[in-house]
Amino acid sequence: MTHPHLAIDALPPLSWVPVEGEASVDQTTQTLTMRSAAGVDWTNDATGGEQQHQAASLAFVAPSGPFTLSANVSVIGDRTTFDAGALSIWSDKDHWAKLCFENSPDGEPMVVSVVTNTYSDDVNSQLVADAGIHLRLAFLGDDAWAFHSSTDGERWNFVRLFHLSIPAGQRIFVGFLSQAPLGDRCDAVFSDIRLRHSLLSDTRDGS
Repeated sequence: MTHPHLAIDALPPLSWVPVEGEASVDQTTQTLTMRSAAGVDWTNDATGGEQQHQAASLAFVAPSGPFTLSANVSVIGDRTTFDAGALSIWSDKDHWAKLCFENSPDGEPMVVSVVTNTYSDDVNSQLVADAGIHLRLAFLGDDAWAFHSSTDGERWNFVRLFHLSIPAGQRIFVGFLSQAPLGDRCDAVFSDIRLRHSLLSDTRDGS
């Protein structure tokens, strides 16, 4: 179900996957704020532990052709371990990915990415010195995706290139996620949201 009051001008209609969440949009600045529930995450434990898919993503149906989605991501207030604002890709509980501005166990904000083809492949990237970070996901075609981060939204640092084995004919949703696996909530803010319908031809040249 789409939510007109959560519309963002640059994006197609938005809906919640896989569960309903809490969010607001400042229509003047086109800034999205998402508040997670307590103890929510997406994880398919690589060691075979319990899965969890209780974090809510506000998302839209991914375009069929190559595109990029980017946003400046920050978190308001005190942070708990593993809380994050993230860009998300969701098809079903065994096929999803997220690019996170996450709080590490050492209390340091950093870029973290998770790619799930049945089991989750979790990778830490660079530490973030600023209050926020620009994150970008890119669909390259043929189930290939790329993640990037940037301090200024202009020059992009390579995070990872990966394949999601989406079952034929299954819809893919891309959007925004707030998680707080060990905390009471996470208030994530997404600004400077951009959707571009073009192929990212080189994933490693900073473009």
